[in-house]
Amino acid sequence: MRDLRDVLLVDGYNMIGGWPELAALSQAGMQEARDRLLDLLADYQAYSGRRVIAVFDAYRVPGLGRSFVQGKVQVYFTKEKETADECIERLVGEYSHRRRQIYVATSDSTEQHVIFAQGALRVSARELRLEVEEMQREVKKTIEPRNTRSSRHTLEDKLPPEVRSRLEDWRRQ
Repeated sequence: MRDLRDVLLVDGYNMIGGWPELAALSQAGMQEARDRLLDLLADYQAYSGRRVIAVFDAYRVPGLGRSFVQGKVQVYFTKEKETADECIERLVGEYSHRRRQIYVATSDSTEQHVIFAQGALRVSARELRLEVEEMQREVKKTIEPRNTRSSRHTLEDKLPPEVRSRLEDWRRQ
């Protein structure tokens, strides 16, 4: 079965540099910042329904040209002498013929002029951060106990918050 979801391609190091909380984490260690970004993107993917692909320049990490899935997010480390921008351009070419909308989250808009000319839509680091924060607020609202009393009790109202939280984690997996 073909996957017809919209695709969000994320330039990983651009997002880490563009999000203050991730930039602060990167000072302690890039792996921690990458893991936190991938966790946020996995949650975003579960909530938005978009397929999320994160691309990192491999010159910062051993294992050039590696690809794997972490938390349902496809992760690419570029090949030797390939930049994240070039990898994203290649991926846009692969996904564009499948009749889906492609979004590219990057702060290098001038580097990506070719893919934007092909119809991909740009999402800035700030815009993606705001979308992720909005998604977190929406998820939190659904997990938190309801403050209003209703005459009809639902199963959700009867579950303790930690059980609802665990169920929400399972839903995202």
